[in-house]
Amino acid sequence: MTQTSPDTANRGRIATLVAPWRGRAERLYREVAKFGVVGLIALVIDVGIFNLLMYAGSGLLADKPLTAKVISVAFATTFAYFGNRFWTFRHRERTSYTREYVLFFVLNIVGMGIALGCLWFSHYALGLDSALADNISANVIGLALGTLFRFWSYRKWVFPDSEEVTNEQLLELSEI
Repeated sequence: MTQTSPDTANRGRIATLVAPWRGRAERLYREVAKFGVVGLIALVIDVGIFNLLMYAGSGLLADKPLTAKVISVAFATTFAYFGNRFWTFRHRERTSYTREYVLFFVLNIVGMGIALGCLWFSHYALGLDSALADNISANVIGLALGTLFRFWSYRKWVFPDSEEVTNEQLLELSEI
């Protein structure tokens, strides 16, 4: 007959309680890493298409930078949607593609608005109007805040997780 010390029993309970959270943390880490890779590729697509439209050859849209940017962002956003749908969040439940894409696009616009807000505040409210200040406010601070918003909002609304562990399930696990 093997006796278990109270210390061993407590470690078992703690391990049982920690296991679901550890699994969540590992899944979150994988999602963040994949989200980052998809985002970097989308950034390359955005910048690449924009520069091709503006400067390649005679520059198809050389005199229309806003049109070029809208086109490049549309391509990059479409890539990001499919990359996130079929790689980053592939394990999550699916809803209609139309619903997901429209939400994805709208939330992407909100993320862009965050970056524009940071640029506006720095440039107009604070009067920091150098190229360096504009790039830091828009492409460092704004991009970081917008990316955090996108990741959170895509997980919550576009690709929701149907496998959330409830409090009752945690209690059941702790009693094992």
